[in-house]
Amino acid sequence: MNMLVDNKIMEEVRDGKVEKLAVLFERHQIALYNFFLRLTGKTNISEDLVQDVFFRILKYRYTYKGQSKFTIWMYQIARNAHIDYLRKLKEELPLEDQWEEAASHEPSPIEEIEKGQDIALMREALAKLPMKKREILVLSRYQNLKYKEIAELFGWHIGTVKANVHRAIKELGKIYLELSGGMAS
Repeated sequence: MNMLVDNKIMEEVRDGKVEKLAVLFERHQIALYNFFLRLTGKTNISEDLVQDVFFRILKYRYTYKGQSKFTIWMYQIARNAHIDYLRKLKEELPLEDQWEEAASHEPSPIEEIEKGQDIALMREALAKLPMKKREILVLSRYQNLKYKEIAELFGWHIGTVKANVHRAIKELGKIYLELSGGMAS
């Protein structure tokens, strides 16, 4: 039901009722924010990227065809916004500085043990996954997109999505075990 409502609202936005975009913003801003937060680990960047996505939705509203779920189209725009952010980041920071910045935000293993936060350790492991694998896991596990929707978003077959999710989970588990000192809790 929501899919049809979202698609209908976006068609109205596309056809000139741009004030209707506020409804889509209210409905999807938190999910998009969580998507970006899990990809970047930074609240301010995530907030900026959400704003960028809705600006792009408004700017490119004429390209919306309504052939698939609005959320698929929205997440494609979100992926493009994130890729553009990463490109800009690489242009602004030398590679050495990017590595140093990432390393400085990671809590030490002692802090993790003291806090007893498996969630923080899992976030750290997720952050170490290659971007494509991280993106697929975030979309499937945290954003609750179905494999069929992810396949449509990436232009893959469902079997390819399943295989990539499986590989990403396996790699995430390996990284998690390495970060936790090889001991599962």
